[in-house]
Amino acid sequence: MVIGYARASTIDQSLNLQIDALADYGCNEIFQEKVSGAKDEREELMNALRMLRPGDKFVVYKLDRLARSTKRLIEIADMLRENKIEFISIQDKIDTGTAAGKAMFGMLSVLAEFERDIVRERTIDGLKAARARGRKGGRPRVDRKKLRQAIALYYSRRMSVREIQEVTCISRATLYREIKKEQTP
Repeated sequence: MVIGYARASTIDQSLNLQIDALADYGCNEIFQEKVSGAKDEREELMNALRMLRPGDKFVVYKLDRLARSTKRLIEIADMLRENKIEFISIQDKIDTGTAAGKAMFGMLSVLAEFERDIVRERTIDGLKAARARGRKGGRPRVDRKKLRQAIALYYSRRMSVREIQEVTCISRATLYREIKKEQTP
């Protein structure tokens, strides 16, 4: 079976060009929707993917109609490959049923992995540079002495919460969280 998927980002956009191209390709069924490609939860896309069986073909007019991020595109492509479903992008001339199409998609996978590795390396380097300057990641440690002082001031009712924050440098959220802990048996 040949399943097509057409998507437009806004209600004002027409799907006619995509639907005509998918019909000309020979799609037995075409799922269509008008929703942003940035949303991962697209009902008609999910319906189309659920309908596919091993040996089927999944056809889109163009790659950007399927996904906006390389990561999401690769996730879908991996799912299709694992389920032995061919993927075709008409405009991009990608057909995973051919050696060239498989190679092209393989290159996209490599590029996506490369991108993830670069982001990870930058993050690690940034953390190292911050540590070298004396910064530590995560939430700052709460000065227990100041926290006890803030709680005592709260119960004394001599100061407003804002004044307690200014005197002790303990945030409103931390103060209330600790008071709640004390009140919970």
